[in-house]
Parts: sequence; structure tokens; C-alpha cells
Amino acid sequence: MLVAGASIAGPALAHWLSRRGAEVTVVERAPELRPGGQAVDARGVAREVIRRMGLDAEVRAARTDTAGAQTVDADGTVLETFSAEDHGGDGYIAEIEILRGDLSRVLHDDTRDAVEYVFGDRIAELTQDADGVDVAFAGGDRRRFDLVIGADRLHSALRGMVFGPHERFVRHLGLVLAFYSVPNEFGLDRWLLEYQERESGRSALLRPIQDATRAMAMFSFPLADFDVDHRDIPAQKGLLRERTAGLGWLTPRLLEELDDSPDFYLDQVAQVVMDRWSEGRVALIGDAAFSSSPMSGQGTGLALVAAYLLAGELAAAKWDPESAFAAYEQRMRSFVEANQEIGRMHVASLEAADPDAEPGPEPDMEALTELVERAINGVELPDFAGVPDSRGTVIA
Repeated sequence: MLVAGASIAGPALAHWLSRRGAEVTVVERAPELRPGGQAVDARGVAREVIRRMGLDAEVRAARTDTAGAQTVDADGTVLETFSAEDHGGDGYIAEIEILRGDLSRVLHDDTRDAVEYVFGDRIAELTQDADGVDVAFAGGDRRRFDLVIGADRLHSALRGMVFGPHERFVRHLGLVLAFYSVPNEFGLDRWLLEYQERESGRSALLRPIQDATRAMAMFSFPLADFDVDHRDIPAQKGLLRERTAGLGWLTPRLLEELDDSPDFYLDQVAQVVMDRWSEGRVALIGDAAFSSSPMSGQGTGLALVAAYLLAGELAAAKWDPESAFAAYEQRMRSFVEANQEIGRMHVASLEAADPDAEPGPEPDMEALTELVERAINGVELPDFAGVPDSRGTVIA
């Protein structure tokens, strides 16, 4: 079985597929694991998946150990404080918060002895029939697999090959997000600081990471149309400088570090909306299938839960893709839709404030609470009793 993508969804799926008895190859176009990246969260049911993987201790050891978050004004005066202990560890700052690259490393370390990893290569072409998928790799190799799963993130090349062009499925939410690591010259100690300029809809954020000598700078700004190539780093840096000009607080100091940072990232805030996540013997998982956007805070949770369910349904169906993929989609769909709604609501809350606008209606807090609960815990994790599991004692 072939999995495309070695960030989080791919290695998580490889973990469960190999436990269920499959032979798994993971192909990743990057030459090695990508370090750093945005801090990602595991809330609610995703924490249970981590426990069932047997990786709770490893994941917790790699956490950012953020104590909480504080919103500040342009002078650095604290306006509001949120603790990582709020809402049982499922609040604004999650109990399990970890850099994307660190979680990817934990998952890779866990699976590398049981899974074949191929870095620096990608799927160039594939053809499927009733019994398997023939894959031609960019590096020249040709192989046949029973199934192919795309876990190659928002800009999924596999999705484009099998399901159609990027524009059919990717919904830009009108916001751009950028982040990169900087020297921690700000006395940052376990507390995330966030500055919002409500009149422009822009924000700047500085957060701690596990390496106390460094910190993560993060910016967001509105942009109606996003047409910068996600691989054109100079153009992305130019866009960031242009769109954050005049933004207050620590912004000028943070931008001074932009060109020296080894891990700069910028992309549109977007969701992937698809009627189905499979076609024949090819399926999608994670952001490639159902990105909820970073503004949902649940992209990693969706990937971890989906990996557990997809591998379990495949094993339960004795590797029949039609029935397994249908069951996987049926279990995940409502969970995905709740998280995508949270993402859209968060983006809307950051829109530039119109000083002349009439106050909007008060939110329905009961409905909002119900939505948040569905987005965190609104999916069942069956035990998949009777299917192969090489580490069966972990799930019990």
C-alpha cells in the first residue's frame, strides 16, 4: 500500500496500517522531514487516538509546554488571559500543543522500522484497475500497489491527478497566515502573546517553543485573492512585508529576522471541500481531503482520527476499498463539517471592524457550545474488535 506524504496524516496512517498487517510505503517529495512549523493541537478524541497509538509519553515530551495565551495592545499591556488548563485542556491553548515538525518526527520514529519511507520522490503518474494501482515515480521507479492514499496536504498533487484541479476543491477564506522562528530576545517564557489590529483585520503573534532560545513569530492578514505560488519563497516574503507595513507592537523587530529564519512558511488560509474522498482504489486523508484551515485548531486532530478510522475500516472490510472507504467517509463527515464551520467562524471573527456598522446579534451560546463539542469529540472511535493488531494491548 502506498501513502503519499510524510507530514502528520501520512505517518499516522502508516502506523495504523502496519499494525493492521499491511505492507506500507510512504513517499515524500521533500528530501527529509520538514522541521519546525506551526504549533498544532490535539484535543478531545484526538488525545485518545494518541493514547491508543501508544505515543502519549513521546508526544507529551515534545510539547511546546505553553502555559497559556495573553492578548496585548500595541504597548504590550495585557488585555486578556487564557490558560492551557481552561475547558479541561481543550481551550484556546490545548493541553497537547506541539510543533508540526516535532509531531511528524515522533510519528516517523515510531514507524520507520515497520514502514518503507522514500524521501525526495513523488508520484508522477498512476493508473488503476479493479485489482490495483500502477504508479510511476518521478525518480523513474515503477511499482504496483493494492491501494494509494493521498496525505500530501492542502496542495495535494494526488488529488489533482485523480479528482480534478485544485480550484474545484480549495476554498480560500480571505486570510493569509505566515510564521517563522526567531531568536527569543523578548523574555518569552511559556506564554503566547497576541496583538490584533481590529481596524485592519491584521494580527501579530509570538509564541514559545520547546527550544527556549527561539520563539515562533506568526502573522495573519486579510487578502481577497491569493495568487502567490506556495513554493515561491521570495514572493511570499515580499507579500508579508507589504501587508504588515505599519502594523504595531513587535512587528518591526520580528520582520528584521525574516531573511535569517530557516523555516519560513506562508500560505492562504483555506479549506478543502469534496463530495467524496475516494475514487476506486485511491483515497485522500488529512488536509488533502478535508482541510479545515489552521483557524479551526483541529487539522491535526482530524488527521489523527481519520488515520485510525481509515486503517480500521480497511482491515474490518478485509481490505475491500469500496466498503471501507464508504464507512470511513460516513464516520468522518459530520466531524469534518463541524471543524470546518469552526474555522470559518474564526476567520469571520478576525475581519476588519467597521466603526460605522451596527452591532451584530448576540451569538447563540448554546448552539456554539454544541458545535464546539461536536468539533472536539463528535466522532466515535470503534475498537475494531476482531481485526489484526500487532499491538493489541494498547487499544484495550
